[in-house]
Amino acid sequence: MRTFLLSVVLFFIFTWVNAQNPTTTIKQDTSARLDTIAPPKYINQGKIAGKKAVYRSLIFPGLGQVYNYGLVVDDVKAGRTQSKRIGQKLYIIGKIGAIYAGGTMLVMSYIDNNNNYHRFLRELQYRQLNGTPDPDNGLTQYPDANALTVAKNIYKRNREVVLISLVGLYGLNVLDAYVTARLKYFNVDETLSLKVSPSIINTNTMYGFSNVAPALKLTLKL
Repeated sequence: MRTFLLSVVLFFIFTWVNAQNPTTTIKQDTSARLDTIAPPKYINQGKIAGKKAVYRSLIFPGLGQVYNYGLVVDDVKAGRTQSKRIGQKLYIIGKIGAIYAGGTMLVMSYIDNNNNYHRFLRELQYRQLNGTPDPDNGLTQYPDANALTVAKNIYKRNREVVLISLVGLYGLNVLDAYVTARLKYFNVDETLSLKVSPSIINTNTMYGFSNVAPALKLTLKL
């Protein structure tokens, strides 16, 4: 009987203690999600087009210009331009032709100067060993070794100049492709105008006196 009464008392005590700890639900703050929504990012089309043109020109000369030609064709097909842009297309095609024509001439010049340099170098080496001109080299008209040395140095210098010119043409090809792609996305409206008109300016207003002088007024309309 005492055990039963003790069990009942303990049960009521346990129930009363649990009643003193109410459970609360934590509400999630949904307003923070609204604050984390980022605004749409600005896409620089000119920068993207410039990078694509540069990568193509670095891979192979002229590919950047071909990419710019494709941009013009896309504008014409999409109706973003009122004309066919024939002049701009011919201009880009002309630049591609100039790159390959100039590159071909420079490569041929490099090969010619390099062959002549080694030719005169072999002749000098042959004469140092044998003391007589090489009958198979075709340079018997140069009896003096000093003349051979001067000619060898000239061809060597020309070869280096041509090589530098090739590197410059390659860099110019990349620069032209980049600038053309970037300038395509610069919006210059047809309403842009510049007006110069005569005017006068007040040079001195001390003591209530004013002196005027002729001037030119520059008006820029954007």
